[in-house]
Amino acid sequence: MKAPAHQELLLFYTFGLFMDVYGSALRDFYKNKLSEILWLHNSYGEPEEMPVEEFFRNEADMPDIELAALTCCTGQVLDIGAGAGSHSLILQQRGIAVTALEHSALACTIMRERGVKTIIEQDIFNYGDKRFNTLLLLMNGIGLCGTLSGLELFLDHASNLLLHDGQLIFDSSDISYLYEDIAKPKDRYYGELSYCYEYKGQMGDWFNWLYIDPETLAAISKRKGWQCQILDYNENDHYLARLKKLTVES
Repeated sequence: MKAPAHQELLLFYTFGLFMDVYGSALRDFYKNKLSEILWLHNSYGEPEEMPVEEFFRNEADMPDIELAALTCCTGQVLDIGAGAGSHSLILQQRGIAVTALEHSALACTIMRERGVKTIIEQDIFNYGDKRFNTLLLLMNGIGLCGTLSGLELFLDHASNLLLHDGQLIFDSSDISYLYEDIAKPKDRYYGELSYCYEYKGQMGDWFNWLYIDPETLAAISKRKGWQCQILDYNENDHYLARLKKLTVES
């Protein structure tokens, strides 16, 4: 089976014990430009090397879809799974009030050192202290939902984090191409995959990750009371979506 391209596999914003592995790789790159390889094991093929420098990109190095997403951000923004803070830093420079939410303590330390002003070290599913105008999840950050049922739970939670007429901005990919030579699984949605980080010989926990095609996203969004708009779509089946609640209490 052909593995997804690196851009589609940048699973930076995941949660669990493996975050220590992830955070260690970020720290080493930030301090020493990384001397070891961060590996990503998967449920469908051989492990792949993760390009850790992608965490530290500047605006000039970001793909068009991410730049479009940042342009869509308005009001108070919650950057969910902020990683090393690259998107939060750009929003700050643009005068946007952004809060970076990240579960990894090491990543949060890096963000502080890089100049991110407002940081919350927490799992998004346990956070509910404030409401925002925009919830932002980039580099397939919506994958943290893990499964289609997890996505439904996340949408319910996101409703409680948004102000009136707020928006949820994220990108994802249709990974149908993984199944060009094999049949799609019958016991689960084909975009539900499993991964595990390895760094310096230390293995993290396996975790579920979701890639969702636009049609399935639209159907689930409608069922959960959200309006789904596809803002951009590129030749790699990678797209940018905006969801707005049809009725949101102020």
